[in-house]
Amino acid sequence: MPIIARPDEFNIENLYVDLSSVVSQSLYLKCEGFNFAGSIKLKTAVEMVDSAERSGLLSKDSTIVESSSGNLGVALAMIAASRGYQFVCVTDVRCNTATRELMEAFGALVHTISEPHPEHGYLGSRLEYVQKLCSSDSRNVWLNQYANPNNWIAHYRRTAPALSRDFSGLDVLFIGAGTTGTLMGCAQYFRRNRPDVTIVAVDSAGSVSFGGPGGPRMIPGLGAGVRPQLLDESLVDDVVLVPEYETVRTCHQLASHGYLFGGSTGTVVTGAVQWLAENRPHRNSTAVAISPDLGERYLDSVYEPDWVQRNYGLDVRSRTTHGRPLTASGAVE
Repeated sequence: MPIIARPDEFNIENLYVDLSSVVSQSLYLKCEGFNFAGSIKLKTAVEMVDSAERSGLLSKDSTIVESSSGNLGVALAMIAASRGYQFVCVTDVRCNTATRELMEAFGALVHTISEPHPEHGYLGSRLEYVQKLCSSDSRNVWLNQYANPNNWIAHYRRTAPALSRDFSGLDVLFIGAGTTGTLMGCAQYFRRNRPDVTIVAVDSAGSVSFGGPGGPRMIPGLGAGVRPQLLDESLVDDVVLVPEYETVRTCHQLASHGYLFGGSTGTVVTGAVQWLAENRPHRNSTAVAISPDLGERYLDSVYEPDWVQRNYGLDVRSRTTHGRPLTASGAVE
């Protein structure tokens, strides 16, 4: 019987979904959304805050400041409320309404950037505002998930070892690329301990992380307008870029089977299915993809028919049996 004293002490680490009956490939999905913050970012937030407390960077008068598209912001808001800190989250207009309201419910101040940086998009504008906040008051402490090594250390210590224990025969691991903390932590662990495991990064089309041209992206979580400082491409075996309309189709495909996952999960599952079809078409590989969060926070975007129609031209109202993917006209393929 688990009994906890702080909300960050609870996290289900070893829950997997067998997607073989949902998608066209044998694929297991590691579900990271079952904790009080609702996402894998709880691990990152705990590691960064713990380290800042140990080093003396955070004191009782400190205000934690962070740039986040949503999930890390929620995790930090929860931890700040639990430990008695003020928290300011700098996000942008793509942040889901439910995510912003969750942070505010925990007592956080949420500042929403409405104009993208001319070269580095919304992330560039968010980072400029964070730096302005920190220069204006020494009590403001930026944990900086984009460069903080504790971001990837959290997954080197927890996520990757759990995967390795649960799948002794793991062949391929698919990981979404945002700040690349999860990607780098897992990649470093498997390179050092099980180098036979193939590491595939999955990113959103329009992200500049792996050198591609920048483009508009509407779904928060994966992708970046500024190359991630933590990224070491030598640790990655392959990269798959997924257009956002494919992400939406996969999310609705999963939902039609009773699994409501977030946008990042839709991207990672899409990339995994495509990569396996192209690279292991006749091989019975043991493949795992990491699901960062669940789908309730995306009800006003990925799962909202008018939003989907407006942004991608998909008619999700007309989806039919068992989530077979939709075409742009809404017809089932």
